[in-house]
Amino acid sequence: IDHLAEVDYSLNRLPAVFRPFIDLDLKGIVYPAGNYSSPPYVAPPFTIPDQRDSMLYLAFSEYFFQTSSFAYYTAGAFNITIAEEVRRSNLVNSFIFSFFHQTCSYFNISTEIFGSIIPEVAKYSVTPYPVMLKLMATDIPIISLEQDSFTAEIQGSMEAFAVLPDSTTQSLFTMNIAANTSIALNIFDQKLMGSLCLNRLQFSLAHSNVGFFEISLLENILSYILQTEVIPSANAKLSKGFPLP
Repeated sequence: IDHLAEVDYSLNRLPAVFRPFIDLDLKGIVYPAGNYSSPPYVAPPFTIPDQRDSMLYLAFSEYFFQTSSFAYYTAGAFNITIAEEVRRSNLVNSFIFSFFHQTCSYFNISTEIFGSIIPEVAKYSVTPYPVMLKLMATDIPIISLEQDSFTAEIQGSMEAFAVLPDSTTQSLFTMNIAANTSIALNIFDQKLMGSLCLNRLQFSLAHSNVGFFEISLLENILSYILQTEVIPSANAKLSKGFPLP
């Protein structure tokens, strides 16, 4: 699929040949690249409804998307660093590899901006410094398959850092994140593609080095960052598609 994941479409058994059709039972397992250990899921058998209007019918079970979620989580694809473009070369070395090193030139949040809505930050950091955000999934996203789409329940964290002049960082606070997303599916150019939509987002304060503060003051700006930075990055990846057998 890419440098993070591989998919196994090998046959589970010999093709079943009938007079009106041929039935192919494919594995459809997604692995972290180079790691072929069995995923922690069981693939229940399923059948395709009897339809005769098209030449080819292709069905994916929930197991396929569960192994995809596990593979990309294992490979670190849900770890995202957001920082100023100008400082990117110095910052990315401070963190584990992230599938999205999402940066943009107009991302210019500083401790001064945070301090205007969180007085505790202003007291902690008198001198304005750039802010870097590190997002990561803390557990394997839970996948539920629906008609023409699936939902993903994601548990994660977001840690905010002040970036000092010598490129070292100081942790300001860490937020817990609970997100519910849906991904609409379609097939184009022999690939399975998707489009991500954020349905629900909840924050809670996990740890703070600046003292306790009401997270409601921060939710709007963090929601904006996720909607304008993280979701477009995910959709850019999904638009490349999964190769079909």
